[in-house]
Amino acid sequence: MRNNQHIYHDLKEGKKKGQKKLAVLIDPDKVNERVIQQAIELGITAKVDYFFIGGSLLLKDEMNKWIQQIKQQSAIPVVIFPGSVYQINESADAILFLSLISGRNPDLLIGQHVVAAPMLYHMDIEVISTGYMLIDGGVPTTVSYLSNSTPIPADKSPIAISTALAGEMLGLKMLYLEAGSGARNSVPLDMIKAVSKYISIPLIIGGGIRSPQMAVEICKAGADVIVVGNAFEKKPNLIKAITQAIHSLNE
Repeated sequence: MRNNQHIYHDLKEGKKKGQKKLAVLIDPDKVNERVIQQAIELGITAKVDYFFIGGSLLLKDEMNKWIQQIKQQSAIPVVIFPGSVYQINESADAILFLSLISGRNPDLLIGQHVVAAPMLYHMDIEVISTGYMLIDGGVPTTVSYLSNSTPIPADKSPIAISTALAGEMLGLKMLYLEAGSGARNSVPLDMIKAVSKYISIPLIIGGGIRSPQMAVEICKAGADVIVVGNAFEKKPNLIKAITQAIHSLNE
């Protein structure tokens, strides 16, 4: 496990300076050679900040292949967004060590972490402890089903604030609020504003972000990193449009 925390340092410094960043989430099961190549080329052209890779399930054994291809063709950092301990891969630059703090499933609060920790200890990979909070996005999602957890209601900002505060007080380095893959609605702006007001660690928002305008509104509400997944798979050119919109806020 790397002692130097380059990616986390970049995220933390970005938050201090008010810089907004974009991560493109790649589900290894939902891409092929053409799509991954397109993502790399668009990522380089648009100056995407990070590639996140991972999914709730892995039906194909191609995660390592895609990580290697991204690393060989670009300098964009690759961060694992793991759906399970089976998605750990030393080829990536970093891994989000996710704890599902919005749920009450002990296996995803600490159980899987106990299994993963010895493996990560012996790997040359940056480990970033991250509190994962699932927010109701209007439709049932794969992650809520597989995690056997109930999302935080979209109109219950006090619950989100208290959960986020608990995560930071427990020593987690980042918070990731997500409506889930294929969500009908993104995390509400009022909730993002409320949570960002109370925490001092980087805040990542994902799920249901389908336009540059929406991405900008979420950044202005307090997000430090925007994650785009399904929208990119359906409309690849969104990478460029959303990245430009987000980075324009940094100017």
